[in-house]
Amino acid sequence: MTQAEDIKNAIECLKAGGVILYPTDTVWGIGCDATNAEAVARVYQIKQRDDSKALICLVDSDARLQRYVRNVPNVAWDLLDLATKPTTVILDDAVNLAPNLIAEDGSIALRITKEPFSRELCFRFQKPLVSTSANISGEPAAANYGDISQELLDAVDYVCSTRRQEHKPHTPSSIIKLTKDGEVTIIRK
Repeated sequence: MTQAEDIKNAIECLKAGGVILYPTDTVWGIGCDATNAEAVARVYQIKQRDDSKALICLVDSDARLQRYVRNVPNVAWDLLDLATKPTTVILDDAVNLAPNLIAEDGSIALRITKEPFSRELCFRFQKPLVSTSANISGEPAAANYGDISQELLDAVDYVCSTRRQEHKPHTPSSIIKLTKDGEVTIIRK
């Protein structure tokens, strides 16, 4: 299967409210349409994770990120420009997303992916994708396809074929919380 066919199949699944497993700029992820509350609820169920723990969303560009946060502080752009590894920013005043994806304080965790497959998937889908590590909550994240449990493979609606043969070290993103007034808190280095 070509990468283009893989992306087309994944998008058809996402548009139908499905949940996918896909390679990201960090570890393999469980994903869905970040604007679909039912799909988001399924991701929480599959991960066996409390829905009070927020999930990360991937977007393909600065412009797309700005559609889902009322006011992006300037320090966020500086941080993202200077980051040497994938960096997730938690920003206040999330909008246009599934309500069960937004944290109780109104914030959302977003990352602009630069990895070719996940970036193209986000670009073609034209919406943010949920991106939570492909594991049951509390278990190690799946760095590569071969690390994903059969339980997860069976629980989702589509498993991307791109990068399945890869065996490289991958680590989760850095996570930095930024408040409207520019306060910076490092959540994960």
